[in-house]
Amino acid sequence: MERWVADRWTPARAAWVLYGLIAAISCALVLLRPDRLSDLHIYYGAVKSAQSGAPLYAYVAENGGPFTYPPFAALAMWPMTGLSETALQLLWLALTCAAVAALALSVGRALQVPAHRRALAVAAVACAVLLSAPAQSNLRFGQVSVFIVLLALVDAAGLTPARWRGVLVGVAAAIKLTPLLFVVFFLLARRWRDAARAGAAFAACALVAAVLLPGDSWTYWSGTVVQTSRIGDLASLGNQSVHGMLLRIGVAPQTLPLVWAGLVTLVCGTALLRARRLQLDGEPVRATVLVGCATVAASPVSWTHHQLWTVLAAMLLVAAEGALRKAAGVALAVVMTLSLGVLLGEVSTYPGVQFLLENARTLGVVVTCLAGLGGAAALAVSTARRHGRVWLRAVTATAAALACFAVLPLPAGADPTFKAYAQGDTANPRYFYFCRTEAACADAAQTAAATGAVVRFGIVREKTKVRVNGVVDGSVARLEYRSAPGGAPRPIPIVDMFGERGFSFRSANLAAGELTAYAVDGTVLAAYSAELTP
Repeated sequence: MERWVADRWTPARAAWVLYGLIAAISCALVLLRPDRLSDLHIYYGAVKSAQSGAPLYAYVAENGGPFTYPPFAALAMWPMTGLSETALQLLWLALTCAAVAALALSVGRALQVPAHRRALAVAAVACAVLLSAPAQSNLRFGQVSVFIVLLALVDAAGLTPARWRGVLVGVAAAIKLTPLLFVVFFLLARRWRDAARAGAAFAACALVAAVLLPGDSWTYWSGTVVQTSRIGDLASLGNQSVHGMLLRIGVAPQTLPLVWAGLVTLVCGTALLRARRLQLDGEPVRATVLVGCATVAASPVSWTHHQLWTVLAAMLLVAAEGALRKAAGVALAVVMTLSLGVLLGEVSTYPGVQFLLENARTLGVVVTCLAGLGGAAALAVSTARRHGRVWLRAVTATAAALACFAVLPLPAGADPTFKAYAQGDTANPRYFYFCRTEAACADAAQTAAATGAVVRFGIVREKTKVRVNGVVDGSVARLEYRSAPGGAPRPIPIVDMFGERGFSFRSANLAAGELTAYAVDGTVLAAYSAELTP
């Protein structure tokens, strides 16, 4: 009996049991959330709306979310309305966990580990990927992204029959456009037939959607496809694309398209060339993951759930030869699992460091694209070894980069620490300290009226940020804060505080900031800059 148990209970099987436990706990936590699977709710509602004859892109869910995918995506999701939404949620969570396991099995071919440890390594990769922020985000929101990544991975990595390769990439691109970059990769790698099949599959799917949903197809391809504002606030930290990082830096709108196009061309061009080399060297899985990372960097919008490619790249680096690449993989895995900007925000005493932490996932995928996962990185390591002191070189380079970020003067409008507080935050005395009682608020309002000031505020300076909290009179219709001259305006909500009108926000520093109060007609009532830095 003991021998039977020992034979059955291998480390790999134990790791898969652990995977099942992580999956069960993750799904249970998702189901306990009041906003669970909100994106799946949008899919479900949009498809039902389209089935009733309503315009697909006119649909807006209760949370304000519209349907943002190509019309073929709605056709692919058409059968889901045959289930109740509750049953669909349970099925979707199970399929998402299964897809993550399939991703681990797919990259298992490229793990540089001894054959007898491969099964354990694949199970460990599955656990690590499921714990990552992108996988957890797919579970939480009920996202389709994990299935798009799986389709592109198994197809582009050559895990499908040769005569069908490229078809799944085309289908994936018809549901979400970013896999179209794989067609460019196929052409560079001289996979002519794969490129043709991918293009044909994409066109066929779009044609089917045009026949079955003609009005929605016209709406999408004639304008909705470029309306990125429908997707959400692209400058928010959740958008870890190069475009999102440039928005947070504060690049002027006039020059943003040119700067973005130049950086994307450099990053994606380098990644595609390195992926071509990996493909020719017989490393199709690594090549595919690298192209996937390029789609994350290139897309104007790369929410957390889109970034599974970066997690897979981290797993390949961890399992690669060479201590330096293993360390890079571990660092990338940590970045893709933890929110460093939140965890280390209280100890990052410089705006540049905070910017680095909050954009770590963008920088991680960019470095991955530029360095590659194979030949170029291995050559760099071997060259450094020949010249000795490889660790000293790596530590020196890292320290120099961090030092640059520590003293980096951020451009106008770049304020990674900025946050404005809303009505739901008023109970927190750390945010709303200027008037904590009805009497204090009334006194502040009376003082403002007596002095003719339309805004009165107090300032609290903390180690890593500055907080501003105050009240406004009835003439103020809106408030805006600019971190620096020429920077983008940040709206400040006006909230109710014991019958008075209050506000609160934080910033990295106020040295070049300006707080402006506007009337209903847009007239500037007051502007405060010197008062912010007494």
